[in-house]
This record gives sequence, structure tokens and C-alpha cells, in this order.
Amino acid sequence: MSTLPLIAQFHQAGQGQVFAHFDALPPAGRERLLAEAAEIDLAEVDRLTRTLLHAGTAAADFSGLQPAPYERLPENGGSAADWAAAKAAGEAALRAGRVAAFTVAGGQGTRLGYDGPKGTFAVTPLRRKPLFQVFAEKILAAGRRYGRPLHWFIMTSHQNHAATEAFFAEHRHFGLDPARVHFFRQGRMPAVDYSGKIMLEARDAIALSPDGHGGSLRALDRSGALDLMAREGIDTLSYFQVDNPLVRGIDPAFIGWHLQRGSEMSSKMVPKAYAAEKVGHFCLQDGRLVVAEYSDLPMKMQEETDAAGHLRFIAGSIAIHILDREFIRRVARGGAGVALPFHRADKKIPTIDAAGQPVKPAKANGVKFEMFVFDALPFARNPVVIETRRADDFSPVKNAEGLDSPATCRADQLRQFARWLRANGAAIPVDATGLPAAAIEVSPLFGYDEDSFAESWARLQPKPAIADGLYLG
Repeated sequence: MSTLPLIAQFHQAGQGQVFAHFDALPPAGRERLLAEAAEIDLAEVDRLTRTLLHAGTAAADFSGLQPAPYERLPENGGSAADWAAAKAAGEAALRAGRVAAFTVAGGQGTRLGYDGPKGTFAVTPLRRKPLFQVFAEKILAAGRRYGRPLHWFIMTSHQNHAATEAFFAEHRHFGLDPARVHFFRQGRMPAVDYSGKIMLEARDAIALSPDGHGGSLRALDRSGALDLMAREGIDTLSYFQVDNPLVRGIDPAFIGWHLQRGSEMSSKMVPKAYAAEKVGHFCLQDGRLVVAEYSDLPMKMQEETDAAGHLRFIAGSIAIHILDREFIRRVARGGAGVALPFHRADKKIPTIDAAGQPVKPAKANGVKFEMFVFDALPFARNPVVIETRRADDFSPVKNAEGLDSPATCRADQLRQFARWLRANGAAIPVDATGLPAAAIEVSPLFGYDEDSFAESWARLQPKPAIADGLYLG
């Protein structure tokens, strides 16, 4: 297609300012601007401008909101028989090759003070393995355990795609078959100013930003990943984010709950540690499962307790889901009232003025649009929420220091390794929080969950000494 129709489309849509400096650009600059413009759905931008920008941001409606039910762990009153049946169903699906892993990995390590894709950040206590290696070894170990190697889909961003692919190539895909590791880029959306005009970052660059983790569903469809899954007989996708090395990305009990209930989208929850904990809340509204964000749900509701003194809205969302392949396709393509909604975020967006000079705003000067993956839940048939132990599934690395930092995550990994060892008869001293004095690390190839660790430990003879530290690989 020639360049003229695209430029004409922008002028016709009232967005001709995108090409205001086009004639003065060198050929490489023109090519870049045209490529970025081709990514933009002008009709979608117009709709979002009318509904989210000019209409303003409507207050969240919490009328009729109730805590969502969830499947409790056996130690908290759930049925041990039901959990065992779910695990057996999930293991059968893994042996049949129906399951794949999906990691959302578009972020950089900026908040960690790290220059590179977040998945390349070193996270384990002794060997300093990067996040990607931790997940790769878990996926490799699960494939060996169930006799069917798994496919792994990894969503990158335009910013880190090349670096991520190079990192995997450098490390030979951490032992995985490269043909089963699939990289694709997240979609992008243009920022607009408060009059709805698409903003430029430079004369030859549109102010584009990732379309949110909800955009992962569209990216799976547009990249051809869903078609590949269909060809491979994969109908179940295990979704998790790149910053959480504790996650059991391949959890047979979770998979089994999802499949036995005929669910199109299932989620894990942890009981909130305290009322103001910054996690979303699984709730029911008008009979549909929704997630109410902590920033939206009034604190008065977050602090409500039941007759036993427990928080009413206790089911915290930790961004771990399982999705049905064809449900992803249906949501990604929209129509029939199932399209994910966009949310607006007012931001300080570096841009240029009419003369093409850089502008660094001191306050919000525009709006970015993004989607959230949990917004798919209300559209899913038979959604299931299951309880998980925080210590088994959730210790993200988000901040350089303090809460959810590399230090807290390393400590949580050490506690997990010590807990597994002690449960299998190893004498290892720990403090009141379960933190061992010895430096230990368990490779997922030795044990990636309680069951696989116990099997490997039982085979290990003689048992190693732990006092001076231990690596089990």
C-alpha cells in the first residue's frame, strides 16, 4: 500500500498533526513514523476519545458488590477429596499435552535500578539465576515429569523484544527446545492530549505505550499463537507475570479445577494480609465475577469484617490465571459484547511543541489507554477462584528496596526451600519466620513444587550436609 492513503486517513480523522513534520524528515524518519502510524486503529482512538476522554472518568460503581466465593484449601475447610480429584485431572491434561505456559514479560527493570528486560534480572539466593531461567527450569521439569514437553509463550514489548530473544539465544533457551519457546510483542496504543489529538514523542515518533496486560489476549491472537496452540492440541493456557519467581506456573490442581468446572477463565487468590494490602479483590456483582482494584474500592469496604472478625473482601488477586484458548480468541476479537474495556491513565507525557521542540511536562498533559486482563472475568463462563498459599505462589520483585524487593523475594525463596527440606526430615534450623541460617537453593530441575522435591529428595543418597549451605540441582 502506498504512503498516501495512510496519511490521508489520519488527516480525514482529524489527526493530521502526526505528519506535521513529515516532509522535513530524512527517509529513515519517514519510514519509522509511517510504521508506527500503521499500528494505530483510528476508529478505536476516536471511540476511546469520545467515551473515556470527553465523557470524563466515571466513578466506579460498587452497588451490590459482594465477596466472591472461592475454593478453600483443605487446611482451611476445603474438601481434600475435591483437591485430589482436581490434581488428578490436571495431571491427565498435562500428560495429554493440553497445557502451555504464558508469561507476560514486557517490562524493564527500571524500578529495580536495573537496565534490561525484567526477566533477565538475577533473583535466586545462591546461583543468582535470572527470572527467565527460573521459569524455564520449572517448565522443563514439568515437561519431564508428565512426559510431554510444554510450549512456552512469552509476550515482550517493543522496547525489550530484541534483548529478550538475544538473552534466550545466549543461554541456549535454558535447555528448552527453541521450537517450543515463542516470543511476540505486546500491542501499543497512542497517547492523546486532552483534546483527543494523538501526541508525538519526537518529529518522527508517536507517543506510543504498551496497551496493558489485558492487551496480552489481543497479542496472542494477532501473533498467531492461538492458531499454533490449536494445531498442537493445546486448549489451556497458564498465565503469570514475569516478576514472580515463586509462582507455580504449571500447577496440576489449578489446571484440574479449571477443567473440571468447565471454566473459561480461572484465578488464584491469597487471603489478604491486612485491609489496606495493595491487591485487587475478587468480588461478585450482578452475578458476575469481577476484580475491584484496591485503588477504587472504598477503604471502608476493604475494612469490613464478618462475624468471626475476618475481612469480608479477603480474596486478593495475584495475577495468576488459567484461560481457555477459544475464550481468549473470542475476547481478543471482540463483538457480541465481550471486548475488554480500556481504562484511562492521566500521565506526564514527553512530547514536542508545534515547532518540533521537546516538551517535558511538569504535570499530566495527556492520557494513555490500557486494558487489564482480569476484566475478562465477567465474560467467562463458569469462572473459578481457588485459594493458594502465599508462601507457595507469590513473592514478586517490583521495588529496589522494602516491600516486594529482591531482598524480600530471596528470603521467601529461602523459606520455601527450608520448608521443603524440613518436611522431608532434613534437620535445618530456622528462625521464627521460617528463614534458615544456612544459604540454600533448590533448582526447579530438582524440585519445582512440594511433590517433585519430595520425590527427588527420597532418591538422593546419601543425604547432603546442610550446615554450610546447599545447592540442589
